[in-house]
Amino acid sequence: MPNSSSLFLTFYLSVSLFGVFFVLVLALNPPTIYESFPWRKPVVGLFFGIICVLGIFAALFPRQCMGSIHFRSSEKNFKSRWVPATSKGHHPRCQKFYSHVIKIRDRILCAACTGLLVGALLAIAGTILYFFLGLGINESLLSVSVGTFGILIGFFQLKFRGFARSILNVCFVVGSFLILAGIDRLVQSVIIDLFVTLLIIFWLFTRIQLSHWDHERTCNRCKSLNKTCELEKRQG
Repeated sequence: MPNSSSLFLTFYLSVSLFGVFFVLVLALNPPTIYESFPWRKPVVGLFFGIICVLGIFAALFPRQCMGSIHFRSSEKNFKSRWVPATSKGHHPRCQKFYSHVIKIRDRILCAACTGLLVGALLAIAGTILYFFLGLGINESLLSVSVGTFGILIGFFQLKFRGFARSILNVCFVVGSFLILAGIDRLVQSVIIDLFVTLLIIFWLFTRIQLSHWDHERTCNRCKSLNKTCELEKRQG
């Protein structure tokens, strides 16, 4: 029988996939909406830009934003059960989580957070160009299609390791921007834009819940764990 965590995750994924389907339908059949709000693009761009900035802060300081995973172990059990610490990030010092990190020079970084950071920086650049400097998008439907693909493959980032995981997280964030910009170009409605932005927030929240679930599953499946290793908090 599935536990409550799996049921909630199923709900998040179902709503997220419905949101992706809704965006595609909206792009294929854009409604005719007449609005005279002159500051539509700056307002939407500012709102999305703030989300990106908050995402950058969360990627740089994941412990402060979302809590962290802490594993308690006696010194004896630590030496026998755990590999030497290789990550200074928020992942536990365990070989089961090596696929979650990447190494750049002498630094060990969270693969997902690095990808989200790079993606947010690219999304901010795109936001400035499109929403504030007036850069046009000629192929709006293509933009939405590529964006939805980026969202979908972002949900599958748990199946990949290291830099591949980082790249998929970049695609996830950049895909969000492409969807928002494409829908704005097609519909030109501040209400629809803000609704799509809320969908993007929900997609991001779902991705975080997937990471929580994956961390918890990894620990539960690890046969080396015993009472000396205790998961205190979950980290996405």
